[in-house]
Amino acid sequence: MHRVEILEQLLARAASRGLVIRQEWLGGRGGGLCELRGQSYLFVDLALSVAEQLAQVAEALEHHSVALARHEGVVDGRPGKAA
Repeated sequence: MHRVEILEQLLARAASRGLVIRQEWLGGRGGGLCELRGQSYLFVDLALSVAEQLAQVAEALEHHSVALARHEGVVDGRPGKAA
């Protein structure tokens, strides 16, 4: 599977988890997760290489999953107190 296909799959996964995907030219200086008015956004910097975009999206998905688990009171796959 090519990197572009993997990136597309990760972006689809992010969208299915409720993230609004914004692919913007940010000059290689930005991107990542942002929350605005209760909605989570994932900004992907199109100035980055596909490999760098993959890393950016994967990191954002991991962070979003951890934050979501904490919000739902699940820590390390086990029920716990929300942080």
